[in-house]
Amino acid sequence: MALANAATAAAVSFHPLLSRPSCVLRIGRRLPPLLLRATSSTSSAPDFNITFAEPAPSKKASSPATSAQPLVPWIVRGEDGKPRLSTSPPPEVLQAIALAEAEAKKAARKESLKGQKGAVAAATAAASSASVKAKERKAAPAGPPKFSKAARRFYNENIKETEPQRLAKVLAAAGVASRRTSEELIFQGKVTVNGSVCTSPQTKVDIAKDSIYVNGNRISKKLPPKLYFAVNKPKGYICSCGEESKSVVSLFSDYLKGWNKIQPGLPKPRLFTVGRLDVATTGLIIVTNDGNLITLGEFAQKLAHPSSNVKKEYVVTIDGAVHKKHLIAISEGTKIDGVMCVPDLVEPLAETDTRKTRLKIVVHEGRNHEVRELVQNAGLKVYALKRVRVGRFRLPADLGIGKFVELKQADIKALEGNN
Repeated sequence: MALANAATAAAVSFHPLLSRPSCVLRIGRRLPPLLLRATSSTSSAPDFNITFAEPAPSKKASSPATSAQPLVPWIVRGEDGKPRLSTSPPPEVLQAIALAEAEAKKAARKESLKGQKGAVAAATAAASSASVKAKERKAAPAGPPKFSKAARRFYNENIKETEPQRLAKVLAAAGVASRRTSEELIFQGKVTVNGSVCTSPQTKVDIAKDSIYVNGNRISKKLPPKLYFAVNKPKGYICSCGEESKSVVSLFSDYLKGWNKIQPGLPKPRLFTVGRLDVATTGLIIVTNDGNLITLGEFAQKLAHPSSNVKKEYVVTIDGAVHKKHLIAISEGTKIDGVMCVPDLVEPLAETDTRKTRLKIVVHEGRNHEVRELVQNAGLKVYALKRVRVGRFRLPADLGIGKFVELKQADIKALEGNN
């Protein structure tokens, strides 16, 4: 027993480290090799001040800012069909979220590409437009002055008329013949320009400078003024520009005979009717010499062609009584030359004769015999037909049958308008 105690004392005195309380040594820690060599090499080694690291502090709860988001419980239905709580969304929800995110990314890419393409297209269009406008400015001929109406009218009447024009157009404006007939005269070699025979109707001539002969007769250096007349056409007269004894133009024979007194030094105007009225129809018809249609801008075309939609008012006298069914039948329209024509207005007028009934019919098609076809299609018989209005111009009440009146500028504009 004593021997054991002596050995223990010797071991304790071997190194001061061993004399420390056992609580200083941490169980499960290996001493460093250097320390072991030091203790084994000599027993008189100095006292090493060896300390051990404090135990790692326990993890503290993270702050709310860095903490993970709380789990959201999901109520899902299990395989047994009963609802249960789950910490993850159902598969269909995850799939819907993924699809939504993919669509959002796709839309964002499209918007980005669209913006880039739009910018490129806008830049290209702007450059192209600027180039086209520059070319147009270079190629466009000098047009009439764009000033007031008075300035434009002065230009048309005093300057534009003096510019070189096609030969057939000049002959028609000078009253030689219609443009088509003038072209035939040119083709036949009956027209000379400055002493040479001209066979091309498109030849540009200046009537004020060039010497033009037709059948050996020299045409005047001046052109007659543009004239427009409203005529109260009598029954039995035809709308022809020929020399027939009962043509509408023949009503101007006395007027043309005194032309040299009215307009000395100017050639007589060649008159023609704008549109047509059949031989049995009376009323308003327009007569003019404006074959070139310069100042009015296709005036005759607007009045005569069905596509112009210029309204025309007629007074139809019916032989017999007119009932409601007749009015309905007229209002429903009828086919003329394969085109359905429907009147704009059908209205009975006050009766002055019990044996006759008068109707006011307004149309815009202008088809041949349109009003007569509408009335006859309803089973009625036309006794008399008279046109009283074209556009906004109404036949003057005091204008006698076979008489005419010259139109003013306001009247001409009214012809092209509608009520």
